Amino acid sequence: MSTPLDEQQITVSASSLRSMRDEFQRFLMEYRFGLQEIETKISILREEFHEMHDYNPIEHVSSRVKSPDSLVEKIQRRGIDPDFESVRAHITDIAGIRITCSFVNDVYRLFDLLSAQDDITVREVEDYIATPKGNGYKSLHAILEVPVYLSTGRVDVPVEVQFRTIAMDFWASLEHKIYYKYERQVPDSLLGQLKDAADAAAELDARMTRLHQQIRGAGAAAPTRLV
Repeated sequence: MSTPLDEQQITVSASSLRSMRDEFQRFLMEYRFGLQEIETKISILREEFHEMHDYNPIEHVSSRVKSPDSLVEKIQRRGIDPDFESVRAHITDIAGIRITCSFVNDVYRLFDLLSAQDDITVREVEDYIATPKGNGYKSLHAILEVPVYLSTGRVDVPVEVQFRTIAMDFWASLEHKIYYKYERQVPDSLLGQLKDAADAAAELDARMTRLHQQIRGAGAAAPTRLV
């Protein structure tokens, strides 16, 4: 007994959709594993500092892999060809991790320690601490590439790593909420207040760093600026 044409089309379509879904999930899985590699490295550094130096430069860590809907929206918005190789080449923040540190010196110290590891490749660095954005935003952004070894072989996965102090993170969280509430059409008066708050956060960072250095009884070297 032959299968009606409509049923054949439905079967083929369902099979094709399942194949696309499985391929998409595998693609995102690589980024999830890359994120886990970076998280492990950070966890090791964090524990070593705690055990050997009696000091923990990391306050907290958060991470995420873009959802399929978020990734598709970014592909469409940027006009990227909807194939995996194009996405790999043009979108480097599919996996992201944010490291919140106590002090600015800790930001640069952790970046140096991570980027010096043999299996890490630094693809890009944007130092918004040395050169803040116009609205006052500060953070150190780095795209770090890490190898992931699957049953099919090695895959080099980019992970966006953001380093901030507590004050920078608090300001960025507030800024995000304001931009979301006003759908990015923020009144000029609020923009001015946000910039003032960013300046105040930077001054707080500087004061707390000086206090920390006095307590520890040593003047730590000034953080190295990245080119």
